[in-house]
Amino acid sequence: MSWRKEERRAERGYHHGNLKEALLQAALGLIAEKGPAGFTFADAARMAGVSPAAPYRHFRDRDELLSNIAQRGFELFEQVLAKAWNDGRPDTITAFMRVGPAYLAFARNEPAYYSAMFESGVPIDVDPMLLTASERAFNVIRAAAERLAALTPPGVTRPPALMMALHIWSMSHGIASLFGRGDAARRKLPMAPEELLEAGVLIYLRGLGFSADAAAATEKPAEPRRSGPWGPAV
Repeated sequence: MSWRKEERRAERGYHHGNLKEALLQAALGLIAEKGPAGFTFADAARMAGVSPAAPYRHFRDRDELLSNIAQRGFELFEQVLAKAWNDGRPDTITAFMRVGPAYLAFARNEPAYYSAMFESGVPIDVDPMLLTASERAFNVIRAAAERLAALTPPGVTRPPALMMALHIWSMSHGIASLFGRGDAARRKLPMAPEELLEAGVLIYLRGLGFSADAAAATEKPAEPRRSGPWGPAV
């Protein structure tokens, strides 16, 4: 097929509004097959059935294409986490315990998006829309941590809520990346990744003074605390 014929086909896709979506889907397929570093801009164009020049109608370069995929991934990720958290219903601890497994499920079910979000090497802070999508997803975990922090038993020194959110994020992400992936990079584990994460979160909660069988009936706002080694309570 000549360059001019490919350009005419790209023009048809462009005018029908399909080119951008076709390129995004093509890149997702290539990420799933080869990883985020395993294909070129031209490969994505070829997979979408257009000329090497056609992608420039919508994307500056390969990094911008990956950034768009990562943004879409974080938007889906936010929805998954928010559904699991469900604004703390039916009670904070029950809802909190659902967030980690939702994290693992996303990594397992959407490996291409997960790789684009966390392994593509595209800087988060250079694209305002990508940065916003990333922060909105993390803010679900942060909101859950803030709600949990407010219930910390009196007399227990705890880290700030933001640090608690970062702890849970790190634990969930580490287990997801090592043992819960949906691709061939998954490491073997003599238990389900969800079981490993649940055990880790329970240990964390006990360290904060929560009993293993804490339930909604025992929830009540924590009494004001003085500053501890972590700084002022937040």
